[in-house]
Amino acid sequence: MKLSVVTVCLNARDTIAEAMESVHSQTYLDVEHIVVDGASGDGTLDILEQYRQGITTFISEPDAGLYFAMNKGIAAATGDYLGFLNSDDVYHHPRVLESVAKALTTSRADAAHADLVYVGRDDPSRIVRYWSSKPYTAGMFEAGWHPAHPTLFVKTQLLKAMGGFDTRYRYHADFDLMVRLFIERKISSAYIPEILVRMRTGGQSTRSLRNIYNGNRESWEIARRFGIGQTPMWMARKLGYRVGQYFRRPKADIG
Repeated sequence: MKLSVVTVCLNARDTIAEAMESVHSQTYLDVEHIVVDGASGDGTLDILEQYRQGITTFISEPDAGLYFAMNKGIAAATGDYLGFLNSDDVYHHPRVLESVAKALTTSRADAAHADLVYVGRDDPSRIVRYWSSKPYTAGMFEAGWHPAHPTLFVKTQLLKAMGGFDTRYRYHADFDLMVRLFIERKISSAYIPEILVRMRTGGQSTRSLRNIYNGNRESWEIARRFGIGQTPMWMARKLGYRVGQYFRRPKADIG
């Protein structure tokens, strides 16, 4: 099984090396690494050049934003399944992609998802939130739950057929994509009960209170469009899941 990992970046010189090391140190070998850079001007390109040998496809050009760049990665991918690891995130341990490939091979599912920890932007060893996921069953999106997108691997051809991310959404196009996958396409997803990704806080959707507000507004618009969030109670349940993540901690550190 061939896995595609897409990393998008823009002026990420402080974190891009860790992301690259994280992918290139994986023990699973049948992997293509696609890097989509938005024409960085801060030295990111110089750092990426040091990892050029391990990059299968490299694109560096201006784009209209995060999800436009992600769609370029989908278009370039040739693997059986595809996942995203952004420039300020890292895999939790070197066997992450082994776990993904094993789960997908065993289950023959359309996708796989797992747990995630949010970590301090300046101290990646400090856990801020723990997104403990669970096996997916019908009705969970309607209850305000969804998988952690950075842990999600999906059949590449399915993502291509769907046209990738809907770039009308600036903050939560990932949520829109997951709704289309799980609600419209009714895909199956294998749950991997371990932490796969360490995600730094302060990303695009959580960088400011305004971004958080706009992101939640987009999520509710998406939920209402697909008939899963017709009342404010849906948003309350969704936010309730997130608040609980600040009080949970992993039982054991895997990796």
